Amino acid sequence: MTAMFDDFLFGGDYNPEQWPQDSWEHDLELLEHAHINEATINVFSWALLEPSEGDYDFSMLDAIVASLDRHDIRIVMATGTAAVPAWMARKYPHVMRKGVDGTQQIFGGRHNFCPSSLKYRERAQALASAVARRYAGHDGLVAWHVNNEYGNGGGYCYCDTCAAAFRDWLRARYGTVEALNRAWCMNFWSHTIYDFDEVAPPVTYGDGIGTDKCVISGLQIDYRRFQNEQMLDCFRLERDAIREFDQETPITTNLMGTFKDLDYFAWGREMDVVSWDNYPGMDTQPSFTAMCHDLMRGVGGGKPFMLMEQTPNQQNWFPYCKVKRPGEVGKLSWQAVAHGADTVQFFQLKQSIGGCERFHGAVIGHDDSDRSRTYREVRALGADVAARAKRIMGARVNAKVAVVFDWENYWSLEGCVGPMQGLHYPDEVHRFYRALWKRNVAVDIIESTADLETLRRYDLVVAPTLIMVKPGVADNLERYVAGGGVLVTGYMSGIHDEHDLVIEGGYPGPLRGLCGVWVEEIDAVAPGASVPVRLNVGGADVDCSGTIVASIIEPEGACTLATYGADDFYAGTPAVTAHEVGEGCAVFVGTALDEAGIDALFDDVLRTAGVATIDAPEDVEVASRVGDDGTVYTIVTNTGDATRVWERADGERIVLDPFAVLLFENDVQVATPQR
Repeated sequence: MTAMFDDFLFGGDYNPEQWPQDSWEHDLELLEHAHINEATINVFSWALLEPSEGDYDFSMLDAIVASLDRHDIRIVMATGTAAVPAWMARKYPHVMRKGVDGTQQIFGGRHNFCPSSLKYRERAQALASAVARRYAGHDGLVAWHVNNEYGNGGGYCYCDTCAAAFRDWLRARYGTVEALNRAWCMNFWSHTIYDFDEVAPPVTYGDGIGTDKCVISGLQIDYRRFQNEQMLDCFRLERDAIREFDQETPITTNLMGTFKDLDYFAWGREMDVVSWDNYPGMDTQPSFTAMCHDLMRGVGGGKPFMLMEQTPNQQNWFPYCKVKRPGEVGKLSWQAVAHGADTVQFFQLKQSIGGCERFHGAVIGHDDSDRSRTYREVRALGADVAARAKRIMGARVNAKVAVVFDWENYWSLEGCVGPMQGLHYPDEVHRFYRALWKRNVAVDIIESTADLETLRRYDLVVAPTLIMVKPGVADNLERYVAGGGVLVTGYMSGIHDEHDLVIEGGYPGPLRGLCGVWVEEIDAVAPGASVPVRLNVGGADVDCSGTIVASIIEPEGACTLATYGADDFYAGTPAVTAHEVGEGCAVFVGTALDEAGIDALFDDVLRTAGVATIDAPEDVEVASRVGDDGTVYTIVTNTGDATRVWERADGERIVLDPFAVLLFENDVQVATPQR
């Protein structure tokens, strides 16, 4: 496919309005020397652009744009609408968000607006329109950036405006209160309603149990759907305002990986290009970061994405903020490229001296010089991506394995009151994904509602904790398997319908025939405890363990691949099964297997599915992208801080220093530029 940008963008967020204008030239000289060729500006400038309602002042933004132009630095122009100005909060208090506990937000913070507020929408749309009118067609403009990290830090809004809009949303969705009562099982605890106006949001002084759980789970699921759509409407308003003046420049908003509150697949369908902010913690596994990249690529329909933010050194919000090790920022950047990024960008280009992000890393630190280790590493990385990354732009990842990630399943699983705590949806998806990553298997991440044509692109589909089975999903999976596909699913799957009601007839509900099992009971495994499991695959026994949950399984046509070894009453019963259906096979994993167990299982599953793997040393990732002309770009990354030696199948011996990155073009190594 054609690359979206003419050059590989290397830059990030720049907020020169925080410093005197006579300091900007020094900043830009330093950035230019670091090979920075892009700046994201105007992200949080509403108060400067519109000091009072309807009165615009573009003088500072004009000066910033002119300064960037003089240094030939391209611009990602934000709309500035992520935090409302003080005059709006004072003049229109209802614009501010209300928390789940009823606390009314006053001026301050960010992401602080009610997404249902007509006044917020009016003023945000007007500002986006004014910015677009002024800068559309500008030579240096490469992308539009709407708002910023929707939902981050503010949470959902539970105000009266949202409550009224939610009731209208329910009327449109269900038509009658009788249909709503059925969908939500409202005869429970005398919750039956006789008028839509009797519905209240899931607040903690009503049916809400914290922010995730609710007395009426259908209420919680539908309120999440509603809030997702309200925020997405806000994005559309600004996007469409821009399109009145600019029909060509791509429009994005920065997403946040496995962020819970928004269904990013719905957002990806509304965006020209997906961009996202990658901030792994000091204990984040490289495989989890890889999964997030694949998820964001999947949200964008498989197209290359923008790495909109990462830090060149420390984050600032952890209790203990570790600095990045030498070479680590390069490793993280190239890992993003390997999984589909066509840009490498940072927050931030210059370190703030005030505010809560003053200790967040930056290309230009508080020393304001080119002497810091961070600056020197970014400069070296800039030279590297300028030399090696542009050739990869537009290339795609070709995967024969799909992993299902579904936000409504996320909400449903973590919204359960029982039978256990401790199941965190992204971690359970990662439990399965990690086994694929360790074998260097390319993965696409798809929605649970992917159609049969999409499923048939893959030799293997993995659907962890598929608790909510929406209409058509079970049928598509059954036809996929019958046609020769291999499916892996398991514990806590097939339990709820789209309304979050239990599907009667025994677990795993509509997947019962496909998997050939009846899960009679679900046992909770206490924190820190485990249940022994013996797995038999490939003719060998593997002793491992399961945690969190143990499905007590009665086979209904499936064969047993593993049994429980606990001293409990279900010792010796199946823990993992396989069921042949037509030309394919469905594997049901009954417990959250430890790493040794899931690795051994996937060695067998991948052989069964005929999926090729690449053996590499621990921590070494081998990932490829393929250009339209068939050129294969392979990126080999040592994701760890120890030297690794790779004895390749062709006999070549490769030594990989900590965080080293090698690039091969059709198996010929592309040289790293000399520092």
